[in-house]
Parts: sequence; structure tokens; C-alpha cells
Amino acid sequence: MTVADDEGLKIEIDNGVATLTLHMPSMRNAFGADVAGDFTQFFRDANVRQDVRSILIRSTGDRDFCLGGGQSKIPTPMPRNPIDYRFVSTPHIEMFKAMWELERPVVSAVQGTVAGVGWLLALLADMVVAAKGSRWTHVFVKRGMIPHAGDSFYLPRIIPFHRLNEIALLGDMVTADTLSEWGLINRLVDKELVQDTALDLARRLADQPTRGIGLAKRHYRRSLETDWNTMLREEMAGQALYTTTADRNEILAAGREGRKPELTGD
Repeated sequence: MTVADDEGLKIEIDNGVATLTLHMPSMRNAFGADVAGDFTQFFRDANVRQDVRSILIRSTGDRDFCLGGGQSKIPTPMPRNPIDYRFVSTPHIEMFKAMWELERPVVSAVQGTVAGVGWLLALLADMVVAAKGSRWTHVFVKRGMIPHAGDSFYLPRIIPFHRLNEIALLGDMVTADTLSEWGLINRLVDKELVQDTALDLARRLADQPTRGIGLAKRHYRRSLETDWNTMLREEMAGQALYTTTADRNEILAAGREGRKPELTGD
């Protein structure tokens, strides 16, 4: 199967919302190293872009959200020695690391089938909107693989442990309805409402004090990786930094003056 020239990651920015559309229909929205690299670069740049205050991740069509890792436009050489397979997932590892560290809020709009690394693309978002009945399969155990691309680090921090074991060790399909019952979905809606619901959330997030919610995101994630003393010191430093932002001072001024704050994301 060949990747078409016009396929890849499509980026649109409007009123502070960056919409990232995974457009790989020939691969059922599975994506390779080149698209992973495009995601990584955007995530790294977004933290300092004034025109990006929230991010919406979606995919083309309603059949598949993402079927995992796939072929690149320029195929990469296959490892000749088993030890070199350690590096096959590097582009996706770097992508999800950048997504995990991203301080801009992210919403995912999920419809259709989710498999493999598609789980991370969907669930590393801060808020998840999913279509009722959409199908999720962890798939690695049934493809002769073990979880990779950071899956074994991130998913235990998102999914309850015994639920994760059921998903990963059996490889059975679950629906978004079940994941919603487990607390993994923010909005479970009809398929026709997924895009509008996700966009509404992204717009609401873009209207918030961008640097403040970015620091909140950072602190919540860091708390999953570090000790109590380090976390409290980071929180104290973040609180001090936040007092220097224009939005924070505008919120205080608006409160004193009895008006709605005009936030700029700075």
C-alpha cells in the first residue's frame, strides 16, 4: 500500500485554536515516522506560539480515528540486527513525549476505530470527545508485539491498572461507551456531534488564561513522575511565575472593577 502525496498532517489555526487533522485515508489513518515528526515539531513549537492557545486533534472520515503506526512516504530502512529494533519506535516516542510535555490544552475528537498508538494520540489529550459505539482495540498482543512508543509509561497513568491489564493482555475490543464508564471519556456523543462538541471545548479552552492552564497541566503531569518535595517546590515556583502574566493581572483587575476579563493568552 502506497501513501498518497497529499496525505499527512493538516494544520489549521483559527482564533487561537489549532486543528490538527490526521489525513492518511490510504492507511486508515495509521501514520509513520514522517507524520510523527510533523506532530512532534508542532507540539514543540506550540508552547511559544502566540497564535496557538488550544489544540484540537481529529482525523479524516468517520471510519477510523487512527489504526496505529504505519508507512511513511519515504520508507525507512528495516533493521538488520534484532538489537536495532530498539530504535524503530523512536519517532513516535519523541512525538508522545512532546505531547505529554505540551503546555497548551488539547482536545481529541474520536470516531471510528482506534488501535495501537492511536490510544495514546486520543488519551494523551486533556479532554476526550468520542462517538458512541466507536471501537478501540489495543491490538499489540494480537500482532506479535508488546506495547511500545511510550505506551507502557503513559497508559498506566491514565487507565485503572486492572482495566489496563484486561485491555492489553487480552487484546479484546472495547467501545467508547465502556471507556466512558471507566472515566476515560469527557464527552460521549452521537457520531454526528463529535466534531462540533470537540471544537466547542477547544474554543472554550482557548479563551482561558493560557499560561495559567499550561502551568496547571505541567504540574499535574509532573506529579505522576516525581516526589512530594520536588512537586511542591515546582508548584510554588509556578505560582510565582504566574503572578507576572498579563492574564492573571487582568483577571484581578476585572474582579475589582466588576467586569468580564479580556484575556490575551499572555
